[in-house]
Amino acid sequence: MIVLGIESTAHTFGVGIVQDKEPIILADVRVDYIPEKGGIHPRESSRFLASKAGEVIDQALSQANISPKEIDAIAVALGPGLGPCLRVGATAARALASYLSKPLVPVNHSVAHIEIGLLLTKAKDPVVVYLAGGNTMIVAYNEGRYRIFGETLDIALGNLIDVLARELGLGPPYVVKGTHVMDKCAENGRKLLTDIPYVVKGQDVSFSGILTAALRLYKKLSEDSDYTLEDICYTVREIAYSMVVEVAERALAHTGKKEILLVGGVAASRTLQEKFKVMAR
Repeated sequence: MIVLGIESTAHTFGVGIVQDKEPIILADVRVDYIPEKGGIHPRESSRFLASKAGEVIDQALSQANISPKEIDAIAVALGPGLGPCLRVGATAARALASYLSKPLVPVNHSVAHIEIGLLLTKAKDPVVVYLAGGNTMIVAYNEGRYRIFGETLDIALGNLIDVLARELGLGPPYVVKGTHVMDKCAENGRKLLTDIPYVVKGQDVSFSGILTAALRLYKKLSEDSDYTLEDICYTVREIAYSMVVEVAERALAHTGKKEILLVGGVAASRTLQEKFKVMAR
């Protein structure tokens, strides 16, 4: 079986083509909307994605070296995500499914993050740490379904670092050569600032207070300050990442599972990965 999948949940229009034998992934083509300034505006992003949809689909088919008639089903991410952007992918997927007379398969964006992580890592039964621009949650499979063992009480971790990067004048773009600009800025920090709170409530985390405190420090920053911009980035990174590691470790102890899996865009952070490796050992 060969399935063509479409993802357009936020700033990316991506097309993947997979099959049920090795090599599983036949194509992975994507294009990203990068705003000139500020954050992602759903309407502007959706217009960009719509203009690139046909091109990306063609490139994916070419990369997989198959014809549209060889596809057995069309899958599409239907949320969570930004409404106008989701509609672009849904429209493209419905059109393809209708034209090719193939079944249309709806996919949950969050579950897809988990499932692709399981596929690529061969993990059997992990505690999943899902970290993205719109989601922060600790998830595990129990009694036939995914269950949430902890989550953010306000904004997501990805939202924290993106908004802070924008307000500090570090982005967009937010990711340069595979490294988030906040991580890059933090590399030159040396001082852990006590004015930024560490907020863990049971199994949940809260990042909004961190953002407020960091912006307050930035507004006060001057040549006479005993801290730097890099110190702000370093403190936010160390505190926010450590909070997530703490609740994930507690979930491991609670569930008794022996594996931990990081998924989502923020999971690409090498610093975060190292923290989890230390915890896991």
